[in-house]
Amino acid sequence: MKRVPLRQLLLCTASSSSTFSSIRSSASAFVSTTSRVNLPKTTSHQIHSSTKIMASNKNLVVDPFCFRQFNEHDSSAGYQGTVFNVSIEKFEQVVNEQFDSVNLQDGYAPFCKHIFIENDFTDARVCVLPITKENEHCLRSKYEARNGKELPVLSRYFDKELLLKGKDESEVFPVAKYLDLILYSREQIIKENAAMGKEAATTEEGEAETAPWGIVSIKAQDIPKELPMTPITAMRNALGKDHGGSGVPIDREKYMEAHEYWKDHATVT
Repeated sequence: MKRVPLRQLLLCTASSSSTFSSIRSSASAFVSTTSRVNLPKTTSHQIHSSTKIMASNKNLVVDPFCFRQFNEHDSSAGYQGTVFNVSIEKFEQVVNEQFDSVNLQDGYAPFCKHIFIENDFTDARVCVLPITKENEHCLRSKYEARNGKELPVLSRYFDKELLLKGKDESEVFPVAKYLDLILYSREQIIKENAAMGKEAATTEEGEAETAPWGIVSIKAQDIPKELPMTPITAMRNALGKDHGGSGVPIDREKYMEAHEYWKDHATVT
């Protein structure tokens, strides 16, 4: 999972880590949780960051690529990963309050970072499950592209309806302990938007967005570290920005590590 320009999972998707392209994927590959998430009006989470964030000076903003994970946007209707009912404004407020740059972890490329926060303010459930004899009959595959600019690639996933047949959601999908925020640098976002012919992101006031990090994917999971990007996301990334990737070549060692994980796991859609 990267938000690589996944921008799916890392699924829960897809595979999970194509980000703008891949993480925005891996996210796709990975991409995401299986339930719509509610944020209570009040929360019990503790603010650990020493960084004070003002509304006009955010470190993190939700990138338009990630709008599909928020119910206030029409694009969420067709998204099969985690969709939050909380507003983007409120979500940004919570994550910026907890942001501390010392907690940034390296992603699949220099422009990609991860930051993990405890999921004590949503009911988001995990969207990646181990493959077992009891659930392997629920596996499906399909060719898909996350937007009209990307080349369709083959992905494998669990069919959520089949998994839930005769069962309650809580029996199949545990509540996630952490949220993995997949971040792209402002410079990379500008480059990818230009390559895909998209307009530059702007603030509500119509000014150019200057926040140093854009959230391109949000994954709900049980561990505070990055899950491997799906192999197909790594392949898509290697295609280049013109085809929905990030232009980062495949690292064989990391690819094989991802294979070891994903041969026994799949995202849920």
